[in-house]
Amino acid sequence: MPETPAAYARSLRDALAAYAKPDNRRAVIQLLNTVPPFVVLVAAMVCGIYFDIWPAMALAVPAAFLLVRLFIIQHDCGHGSFFKSRRANDLVGKAIGVLTLTPYVYWRNEHATHHATSGNLDKRGVGDISTLTVREYLARSAWGRFLYRLYRNPLVLFGIGPTWQFMIRHRIPTGNPLRKWREWGSILGTNATIGGILVIVALSIGLGPFLLAYLPVMACAASIGVWLFYVQHQFEDAYWERAPAWDFHAAAMQGCSFYDLPRVLHWLTGHIGLHHIHHLASRIPNYRLRECFEQTPLMRQAKRLTLWGSIKCARLTLWDEELRRLVPFGAVRRDR
Repeated sequence: MPETPAAYARSLRDALAAYAKPDNRRAVIQLLNTVPPFVVLVAAMVCGIYFDIWPAMALAVPAAFLLVRLFIIQHDCGHGSFFKSRRANDLVGKAIGVLTLTPYVYWRNEHATHHATSGNLDKRGVGDISTLTVREYLARSAWGRFLYRLYRNPLVLFGIGPTWQFMIRHRIPTGNPLRKWREWGSILGTNATIGGILVIVALSIGLGPFLLAYLPVMACAASIGVWLFYVQHQFEDAYWERAPAWDFHAAAMQGCSFYDLPRVLHWLTGHIGLHHIHHLASRIPNYRLRECFEQTPLMRQAKRLTLWGSIKCARLTLWDEELRRLVPFGAVRRDR
């Protein structure tokens, strides 16, 4: 490893530059091997509901994983990395945003803030999972601690919360509409498009069967997506620093995990488990992340999490600034 931080940063940029190039052919292939299977599965669910609901519901899980893969494509479009053309990225990103119930421009702007502030203790609160330090938690009132514990409860964080976020929160514009007119337009435009589709569905195949099929798929995909986002940043030896000492490259290499999933899950999740690479160079499209990892030895220094090992991360809730690691609520009780 180079001796100085500046030299290390240069070596990382040089190592990743060759992979930050969109390939239109690979992008189109990815759309073709994701969109049609997703549409077929949802259509099969809708048809199956008329005959036997439970076999139809069994298709919700594979459909949900394909919806996660679509979200990763939308995510790449937001970074301008999926197609070479910005216009193509925006058109595809907005279209997929209707399927994922995620306003494209609104989410893109929030996600850009996440990339610029990930691991910065003084700039929390936009596009991330709320995380308190031990001192902040103890300084709260009993009611405030209860609310934080409720928020970090796995049932809320990975169940109720994702459904609320994608199905309801994404429907509501906030902030000054004059200053945030793009975000307002994105949310209201997405809502209007979803409403128009629902009217067409109601007049053709019937709204009830469609919602009975799509909502479970959406809820499952939202939970999977939030879990992936969680383990990418919330592990014991993660990276958090106050603003003066915060470093972008350290936040990427130390504050983002390498989520080592089985090959089929890597494919379904667009290799987003190689999250340290994505944070170092967000212009690398998802279909180049695997080759970048395999061909760049520097990228193997990130924290590796296995599927089984990641389960333990769900109990980590507070950042201990003295121990410099995430700890569970129980550790705070023992300390007190």
